[in-house]
Amino acid sequence: MVDDISSLSLLQAADLVSLLKTRLNITEIALPAASAAPVAASAPAEEDAPAQEEKPKEKTAFTLRLESFDAASKAKVIREVKATFANMNLMEAKKFAESVPQTLKENIPKEEAEKLKAAFEALGAKVTME
Repeated sequence: MVDDISSLSLLQAADLVSLLKTRLNITEIALPAASAAPVAASAPAEEDAPAQEEKPKEKTAFTLRLESFDAASKAKVIREVKATFANMNLMEAKKFAESVPQTLKENIPKEEAEKLKAAFEALGAKVTME
Protein backbone atom coordinates (compact mmCIF):
# COMPACT_ATOMS: atom_id res chain seq x y z
CA MET A 1 0.00 0.00 0.00
CA VAL A 2 2.88 2.36 0.78
CA ASP A 3 4.39 1.66 -2.64
CA ASP A 4 1.05 2.44 -4.30
CA ILE A 5 0.74 5.76 -2.47
CA SER A 6 4.36 6.75 -3.11
CA SER A 7 3.92 6.13 -6.85
CA LEU A 8 1.02 8.63 -7.10
CA SER A 9 1.53 11.88 -8.96
CA LEU A 10 1.15 15.17 -7.13
CA LEU A 11 -2.39 15.71 -8.47
CA GLN A 12 -3.44 12.18 -7.57
CA ALA A 13 -2.03 12.60 -4.05
CA ALA A 14 -3.92 15.88 -3.64
CA ASP A 15 -7.14 14.17 -4.76
CA LEU A 16 -6.50 11.34 -2.31
CA VAL A 17 -5.99 13.80 0.53
CA SER A 18 -9.21 15.69 -0.26
CA LEU A 19 -11.20 12.45 -0.53
CA LEU A 20 -9.84 11.22 2.80
CA LYS A 21 -10.68 14.54 4.45
CA THR A 22 -14.29 14.37 3.28
CA ARG A 23 -14.74 10.70 4.14
CA LEU A 24 -13.20 11.06 7.62
CA ASN A 25 -14.79 14.48 8.33
CA ILE A 26 -11.44 16.18 8.90
CA THR A 27 -11.61 19.96 9.06
CA GLU A 28 -8.82 22.32 8.12
CA ILE A 29 -7.01 24.03 10.98
CA ALA A 30 -4.54 26.84 10.55
CA LEU A 31 -1.15 26.16 12.06
CA PRO A 32 1.09 29.05 13.08
CA ALA A 33 4.33 29.42 11.16
CA ALA A 34 7.25 28.11 13.19
CA SER A 35 10.21 29.38 11.19
CA ALA A 36 12.46 32.22 12.33
CA ALA A 37 13.08 33.62 8.85
CA PRO A 38 9.73 35.45 8.47
CA VAL A 39 10.19 37.04 11.88
CA ALA A 40 13.60 38.38 10.95
CA ALA A 41 12.34 39.62 7.60
CA SER A 42 9.40 41.44 9.15
CA ALA A 43 11.51 43.36 11.70
CA PRO A 44 12.68 46.07 9.22
CA ALA A 45 9.12 46.52 7.95
CA GLU A 46 7.94 47.22 11.50
CA GLU A 47 10.55 49.98 11.89
CA ASP A 48 9.31 51.72 8.73
CA ALA A 49 5.68 51.81 9.80
CA PRO A 50 5.38 52.05 13.59
CA ALA A 51 2.05 53.91 13.36
CA GLN A 52 0.26 50.90 11.89
CA GLU A 53 -1.22 48.65 14.52
CA GLU A 54 -2.96 45.41 13.70
CA LYS A 55 -6.37 44.97 15.21
CA PRO A 56 -7.07 41.44 16.44
CA LYS A 57 -9.43 39.71 14.06
CA GLU A 58 -12.87 39.10 15.49
CA LYS A 59 -13.84 35.46 15.42
CA THR A 60 -16.76 34.81 13.08
CA ALA A 61 -17.10 31.02 13.14
CA PHE A 62 -17.67 29.12 16.35
CA THR A 63 -17.75 25.50 17.50
CA LEU A 64 -20.31 24.38 20.08
CA ARG A 65 -19.45 21.50 22.41
CA LEU A 66 -21.88 19.72 24.68
CA GLU A 67 -19.80 19.16 27.81
CA SER A 68 -22.33 17.72 30.29
CA PHE A 69 -25.93 17.87 31.44
CA ASP A 70 -28.08 17.17 34.49
CA ALA A 71 -29.29 13.58 34.77
CA ALA A 72 -32.83 14.86 35.38
CA SER A 73 -32.84 16.69 32.03
CA LYS A 74 -31.39 13.83 29.96
CA ALA A 75 -34.58 13.23 27.93
CA LYS A 76 -34.94 16.93 27.11
CA VAL A 77 -31.30 17.17 26.02
CA ILE A 78 -31.69 14.08 23.81
CA ARG A 79 -34.77 15.63 22.15
CA GLU A 80 -32.90 18.89 21.58
CA VAL A 81 -29.92 17.02 20.06
CA LYS A 82 -32.34 15.19 17.74
CA ALA A 83 -33.94 18.51 16.76
CA THR A 84 -30.52 20.08 16.12
CA PHE A 85 -29.45 17.32 13.73
CA ALA A 86 -32.17 16.76 11.13
CA ASN A 87 -30.75 13.44 9.91
CA MET A 88 -30.37 11.89 13.38
CA ASN A 89 -32.88 9.41 14.80
CA LEU A 90 -33.73 9.05 18.49
CA MET A 91 -31.26 6.22 19.19
CA GLU A 92 -28.40 8.12 17.55
CA ALA A 93 -29.31 11.23 19.55
CA LYS A 94 -29.30 9.16 22.75
CA LYS A 95 -25.86 7.70 21.97
CA PHE A 96 -24.58 11.19 21.09
CA ALA A 97 -25.84 12.67 24.36
CA GLU A 98 -24.53 9.79 26.46
CA SER A 99 -21.03 10.13 25.03
CA VAL A 100 -20.38 13.71 26.11
CA PRO A 101 -18.25 15.74 25.61
CA GLN A 102 -19.25 15.97 21.96
CA THR A 103 -19.12 18.66 19.28
CA LEU A 104 -22.63 19.87 18.52
CA LYS A 105 -21.88 22.10 15.54
CA GLU A 106 -18.75 23.48 13.88
CA ASN A 107 -18.12 26.70 11.95
CA ILE A 108 -21.43 28.35 12.71
CA PRO A 109 -22.08 32.10 12.99
CA LYS A 110 -22.02 33.75 16.40
CA GLU A 111 -25.77 34.44 16.48
CA GLU A 112 -26.69 30.82 15.76
CA ALA A 113 -24.11 29.57 18.26
CA GLU A 114 -25.46 31.81 21.01
CA LYS A 115 -29.04 30.75 20.25
CA LEU A 116 -28.18 27.03 20.41
CA LYS A 117 -26.10 27.52 23.55
CA ALA A 118 -28.99 29.30 25.28
CA ALA A 119 -31.42 26.55 24.26
CA PHE A 120 -29.23 23.79 25.67
CA GLU A 121 -28.38 25.72 28.84
CA ALA A 122 -32.09 26.30 29.47
CA LEU A 123 -32.46 22.51 29.55
CA GLY A 124 -29.68 22.14 32.12
CA ALA A 125 -26.80 21.31 29.80
CA LYS A 126 -23.29 22.78 29.94
CA VAL A 127 -22.24 23.99 26.48
CA THR A 128 -18.97 25.70 25.54
CA MET A 129 -18.48 28.02 22.60
CA GLU A 130 -15.00 27.91 21.05
